[in-house]
Amino acid sequence: MNKPEQQLSMYRQTAAEILLQCEQLATLTQTPGKVDRRYLTPEHKQCNALVAQWMQQAGLRTEQDQAGNICGVLPGSVPGAGTFLIGSHLDTVPDAGKYDGILGVLLPIAALKLLNAKKESFPFDIKIIGFADEEGTRFGTTLLGSRAIAGTWNPQWFALKDADGISLEEALRAFGCDPAQIESCSHAKEKLLGYLEVHIEQGPVLEAAGLPLGIVSSIAGARRFLINIDGQAGHAGTVPMALRSDALVATAKAILLIEQAALKHGVVATVGRISCTPGATNVIPGYCQISLDIRSGDDALRDVALEDILEGLKALADGGIKLVWKEIHSARAVPCKEWIQDLLQVVIEELDMQPLRLLSGAGHDAMCIADICDAGMLFVRCEGGISHNPAEAITQDDTAITVDAFCRALLQLKQRFA
Repeated sequence: MNKPEQQLSMYRQTAAEILLQCEQLATLTQTPGKVDRRYLTPEHKQCNALVAQWMQQAGLRTEQDQAGNICGVLPGSVPGAGTFLIGSHLDTVPDAGKYDGILGVLLPIAALKLLNAKKESFPFDIKIIGFADEEGTRFGTTLLGSRAIAGTWNPQWFALKDADGISLEEALRAFGCDPAQIESCSHAKEKLLGYLEVHIEQGPVLEAAGLPLGIVSSIAGARRFLINIDGQAGHAGTVPMALRSDALVATAKAILLIEQAALKHGVVATVGRISCTPGATNVIPGYCQISLDIRSGDDALRDVALEDILEGLKALADGGIKLVWKEIHSARAVPCKEWIQDLLQVVIEELDMQPLRLLSGAGHDAMCIADICDAGMLFVRCEGGISHNPAEAITQDDTAITVDAFCRALLQLKQRFA
């Protein structure tokens, strides 16, 4: 077997081990038969312990911080050279897939294990972080793990409560963390060289392009609204069509208006939830509420589209219809650093693949870490673009290619910061 064949065999074996580890973590769930692992639960503690074991086997020094993040450090050979961060999240949504977030923790561990076996060393520290909470499923606030690392933790979050009335502060203490020491998680004042996150795409672009890997150019900024549409309920048989103030008809027009504005401006906009009252077949709807989620990698473009939408909604407010909107979420777009994109392009070209750069429409821990250092992301193709779903799937071949690419990226970093 020649050297390229040996390397391919090695990466495929490593990929098989990573996928098996993903299967093992999927069994650590609070809901039998489903992947459901939430922040500061017994299953989270079991997950951290197992991931720490794999980190140690890869030659990393492990610790769990006061926010519940599990961290593994490979010390560099040059004191004071700084730290390069790598990470993703270990929590899940209810009834999740096995790879969202998880792959981005386990694959870098495996890559460092391979490089350690080859006696590769680095002048700088490498720190892999398994973020404790990205999804926000338990306490309703997302990115808690990476916000602690970034030093942007809000003390008001300690009072957040889960569905059982347990506060975040209580849950931290039960987990073995000290809420009073949460600031010790922050890396904001450290010498950080950058951050790289591997993640399944959660979309269909790579699959449509026939590519296993993609370079994230930017993480979309999102704004979310609740829109109330007030009309006048009435008898379905006695109120003439021309004299109605039908809230549901106005809502339908609003949804079409949103779709048209999104297409016009090249952004994505989604009405994901709708409610209608009184909800009887023989009553004209008197009130509706819809949600609006609008995103783009360009905040200015997104806001121009939003202005079109809001102006259009104002025009609908006639004939007895009243519309009121309230913003409930706003996050800026986060561009990935050009030098990290360029580094990943070199790696992908070394593998004789097309270096496709694409937008991430979903939020990631990289958004928070970008507050304290340069950040970049590498996307991995997922079957059908499906995520947050038990049907989430990646292949052994794509995983093997990603291991190869990640090892090459680390060696590129070694050259850059030598």
